[in-house]
Amino acid sequence: MSTGKTIRRKIRGLAMRRVPLMVTCEELEGFIVNYFDDALPYWQRQKFELHLRLCPCCRRYIENYKQTIALSQAAFDDSDLSNCENMPEALVQAILTSRNKDP
Repeated sequence: MSTGKTIRRKIRGLAMRRVPLMVTCEELEGFIVNYFDDALPYWQRQKFELHLRLCPCCRRYIENYKQTIALSQAAFDDSDLSNCENMPEALVQAILTSRNKDP
C-alpha cells in the first residue's frame, strides 16, 4: 500500500472512531473471518456492516477477500478431474518415482 493511501486510511480510521459505535478499518480486518463464518454477535455484525456502507476502501477489500476465497476453492475443486485423465503416463511415473526417493 502506498504511503498516501496509508495516510488517508489512518485519517479515515480516526474519523470513524469519532462516530459512536463505529469500528475502524483495522478493527474490521480483525472481524473478517468471523464475519464470513457468520460467527459475529448481532451488534458486532451491525457495526461491521455500517462500516462497510461508509468505507469504499473496506468494501473493495471485502470484495477482493471474497474473490480470493472463491479462487482458492476453485483451485482445489476435485470435481473437475478431466485434466488428470489426459496426463501422460511417463509424467505420472516420474512424479511417483521422485516422491518415493529417500531425501
